[in-house]
Amino acid sequence: MTLHKLSSSFLLSIGLFLASCTAGKKEQTTTTAAASAEDDRPNIVLILADDLGYSDLGCYGGEIKTPNLDFLAANGLRFTRFYNTSRCCPTRASLLTGLYNHQAGIGEMTTDRNLPGYRGYLTENTVTLAEVLKQSGYLTAMTGKWHVSNTIEQPTKEAQLRWLNHQETHPYFSPVAQYPTSRGFDKYYGNIFGVVNFFDPFSLVNGTTPVASVPENYYHTDALNDTTVRYIRELSKEDKPFFIYLAHTAPHWPLQALPEDIAKYETTYTAGWDVIREARYKKMTEQGMIDPAKAPLPTRINSAQTWENNPDKEWDTKAMAVHAAMIDRMDQGIGRVIKALEETGELNNTLIVFLSDNGASPEVCAAYGPGFDRPSETRKGQAIRYPVKKEVMPGTETVFASIGPEWANVSNTPFQHAKAESYEGGIATPMIAFWPKGIGAKKGSISHHVGHVMDFMATFIELAQTTYPTQYKGRTISPTPGVSLLPALQGKEGTAHTRLFNEHFNARFVREGQWKLLSMSKDTTWHLYDIKQDQTELKDLSATYPQEVERLTREWRSWASTYQVFPKKP
Repeated sequence: MTLHKLSSSFLLSIGLFLASCTAGKKEQTTTTAAASAEDDRPNIVLILADDLGYSDLGCYGGEIKTPNLDFLAANGLRFTRFYNTSRCCPTRASLLTGLYNHQAGIGEMTTDRNLPGYRGYLTENTVTLAEVLKQSGYLTAMTGKWHVSNTIEQPTKEAQLRWLNHQETHPYFSPVAQYPTSRGFDKYYGNIFGVVNFFDPFSLVNGTTPVASVPENYYHTDALNDTTVRYIRELSKEDKPFFIYLAHTAPHWPLQALPEDIAKYETTYTAGWDVIREARYKKMTEQGMIDPAKAPLPTRINSAQTWENNPDKEWDTKAMAVHAAMIDRMDQGIGRVIKALEETGELNNTLIVFLSDNGASPEVCAAYGPGFDRPSETRKGQAIRYPVKKEVMPGTETVFASIGPEWANVSNTPFQHAKAESYEGGIATPMIAFWPKGIGAKKGSISHHVGHVMDFMATFIELAQTTYPTQYKGRTISPTPGVSLLPALQGKEGTAHTRLFNEHFNARFVREGQWKLLSMSKDTTWHLYDIKQDQTELKDLSATYPQEVERLTREWRSWASTYQVFPKKP
């Protein structure tokens, strides 16, 4: 295991702008377990990556250096059939509440549509992981990307850009009642909005206070990991277990990384899309992550464009190198988190979970240009470039770029499609669980249990020896459809979902037994796959089994009616 040391200068810088962070008052528990003289319930550290591809990690077949996450996998458990909801804020809503995301109020993004299921914030019928665990006696903290509240905008684009560019200040980035500290987290340091400049992020807050400036050598991924380390060292002094939610922004665009990390991958991707993709596929089969008989490698997206004839080889090589560097840096900091747990004596009885919010992103973010959450200038007044024609290289603070569809396809090997779609490339996530004291499954083993991000609520409730509330602070709470993952962690057969569903901007699916019925966001035609025998979704059986299409369509419509997907047009 590689555990990286933090420079004293950076620690000093972090300390300066976190100096106001206080422990806060903790609610007293009413549960018998938490009232015990020796509380041996496990700590929980939940780590969420942003737009990480299924095969980006070394332990999932990737060439990117992730020794610390590989350590967790080698000494824990890897899941191969774990689902998110295909997009950032919907996944976060489901993960935090144990509900389907529409049920939690975030069917699309953070704009309030004034329709059930589309309020753009965690609605009053929800309770968060932090609220439940805090009530049962856990200490709670969060670092990183929130992105489950109504984001405030200024009245004109010009005013919004002044705000984004750090040239104008406002007290809040969303209604303060929707901040993490209002939803069960005692401590919070991170970004309220979804997109950040990694060297000087917008919407950065400490608790509820905007962070006015950051040190010269600031890098957001480091700051999140190192603040988590700080929280571990503080919370471990208490005689209570703790829950920390570390929500990284990496490797979401813009592609921005530290030069020394980019240099590690300078020549890694010169071979191009096909070579890297095939190498990942081979490694995945050798690791036992996939069965090539059930998951043949599909034809690459945009396969008519060969790497040899790609006019942007140099730019594309650099873009993927920066993507890799962002993941590498995230892993380095996770190493420091592991080390802090080890040094405080907490590692043995801490459940660490790592996953991604969706598949790698195919977006060409340069086409969006400045606005909403994307600045036009740095704090110092340097123009930020959005290279639609790949005219400037990615990697620095002054360029907003993304890896694009071809590299996203590689990142999601062996699956088709990507973020926002209901194909496996959009909704399948790598998921690692590590807990030396508690996991009964063989170290380094692979689980094919079908799980979902909403299952963390049921799982953590069982670990905390508490119950899911029907009422919370006078509000009626919707029942969770989640299922505890503890049997899977023990390597046992347990209760699993008989059906799973999804919808995001008309991308839909229902998974039941051997079948998966889905449609894409821009084509509502249903496609049917035998997901057990055709895991890369190559053979559409809708014409062969029309009765299954009809039956599963009814199932999906019934779910959509129950879970607030309607009144949106189906």
